[in-house]
Amino acid sequence: MSSQTKIEWADATWNPVTGCSKVSEGCRNCYALRFAERFRGIHAHYFEKGFDVTLRPNMLELPLSWKKPKKVFVNSMSDLFHPDVPFEFIDKVFAVMALAPKHTFQILTKRPDRMLEYFCNHLPNSTMDIARYLGDVAWKVTNDENADIFVCNRIGAGATKNPGWPLKNVWLGVSIENQKAADERIPKLLQTTAAVRFLSMEPLLGPVNLKLYESVVYRTTGWQPPLSEYTRIGECIHWVIVGGESGPGARPMHPNWVRGIRDQCQAAAIPFFFKQWGEWQQVQRTMADDQILRHKHKHSFDSDTMVVKVGKRKAGRLLDGREWNEYPSMED
Repeated sequence: MSSQTKIEWADATWNPVTGCSKVSEGCRNCYALRFAERFRGIHAHYFEKGFDVTLRPNMLELPLSWKKPKKVFVNSMSDLFHPDVPFEFIDKVFAVMALAPKHTFQILTKRPDRMLEYFCNHLPNSTMDIARYLGDVAWKVTNDENADIFVCNRIGAGATKNPGWPLKNVWLGVSIENQKAADERIPKLLQTTAAVRFLSMEPLLGPVNLKLYESVVYRTTGWQPPLSEYTRIGECIHWVIVGGESGPGARPMHPNWVRGIRDQCQAAAIPFFFKQWGEWQQVQRTMADDQILRHKHKHSFDSDTMVVKVGKRKAGRLLDGREWNEYPSMED
């Protein structure tokens, strides 16, 4: 599979796993499932098994062949923390990411409970033990003893670019489509060790209060700490992406849902990236009977807000007259 991508916030994709299963409303019109299932049953095709979860060990070393630094979306065609992906295979993915400090790896999941389990229950407890463990995995993946030495030095001794643990070039994120998903997934993300935590709110299907001024401890345990120990959620979320749904069956997105997220991010000084409107574009009601728009699908959210299905390209990605392309700091 090609590593190039049209995803606006990444330079490349890397799929050591393909296939997934639906877990929430955001999965309803999954583009990856739709693509892969077209080839189910075609002998010797890459997606002969459709969208069944499939490990791709032959793809593990792909990022090591890229000479220029890239922002890499990991598993655009799957979920790395799907229950059918063994933790031992996830080890191999992390070992490769440890071997490639020049790249930034963006991991997105709808299963933060399993991601948390991986970090808390599967990996060793100390940084030095993690260094030795993933170093050994790196050796087995590459069949190169030097890979073991490199990973051990990077994680354990800080002897390379982006040293230490958690890996500074690995960003961990969760998908958020509505308030229910936010309330369930964000607390798990907050409990997970990560250099950068991010939210991908695509497709955004309703208004969401991110509760960025709540205490992290309160959100994750229900206990309200004293002010001296008060860390706001907004201090632990480092990036937010918002986008509307595209493709067949795409559901419309109210412009004010997007503005609400943007305004929350600005108030908390969190970088905000607006990816796309999706298939739908807001129009004035007086334009609804325009000759060009007359036969388009329309949706009214309320008396003031109407959107028309014009296609992803025409809908574009301008929000209030500008693009929003903010990223978290990528400094060493």
